[in-house]
Amino acid sequence: MKSKTAFITGASHGIGRAIAEEFALAGYSLAINCKTSAAELEDLARRLHQACHVPCIPLVGDISDEGFVSEAFQAIEQEFGVADVLINNAGISHVGLLSDMSLLEWNQVIQVNLTSLFCCCKHAIPAMVQRKSGVIINISSVWGNVGASCEVAYSASKGGVNAFTKALAKELAPSGISVNAIACGAIDTRMNHCFSQEERMQLAEEIPLGRLGAPQEVARLALSVACAPQYMTGQIITLDGGWQ
Repeated sequence: MKSKTAFITGASHGIGRAIAEEFALAGYSLAINCKTSAAELEDLARRLHQACHVPCIPLVGDISDEGFVSEAFQAIEQEFGVADVLINNAGISHVGLLSDMSLLEWNQVIQVNLTSLFCCCKHAIPAMVQRKSGVIINISSVWGNVGASCEVAYSASKGGVNAFTKALAKELAPSGISVNAIACGAIDTRMNHCFSQEERMQLAEEIPLGRLGAPQEVARLALSVACAPQYMTGQIITLDGGWQ
């Protein structure tokens, strides 16, 4: 049987890279994306191909630019035929008072964290509908559930991801396509290294499990969601060590 193909955005490091590694180990063919870390992405593609013996193509570009996304899906179609699984992981944060935030900074957060979902889903859906199957997984955040002080734009974008997930799941359920989101808590990635070691330790003390999550834990959950029964759709699955 032909292996399934997964398209993973924001895959050059952190959660995205861990997801790519997990899906490669599971035998998926991969298309992986990032915007700026081309060398890291290409190195990851080579490493996964050599270690896991799966085809892996790197696609460097802005995932919130519909023109680039269209070209990316054309490349996936030429290489693999279809994308069976779409994982919308690319994201950025902004820490600071809303009153100090510029409109440009606001728009950047919304475009990367939310507009990218529109672009990728729009181009993934037609082939999924034609085949009456497909899986879409959106990487969200607990701040999309409860909000975070000094992270208003990020919280708003992830709240939008959650609502987007629930609405699209209802829209695509008749076509046999599942749409779910993983709302991550504090994960030990580059994004959270804007905080000092002391601040991260204080954060860990607030989490019942007593530590930050590992990207590999998100990756294992993402693979489980991709393999879950079709009847599981429209869910916002929280992974936060009991924090929120």
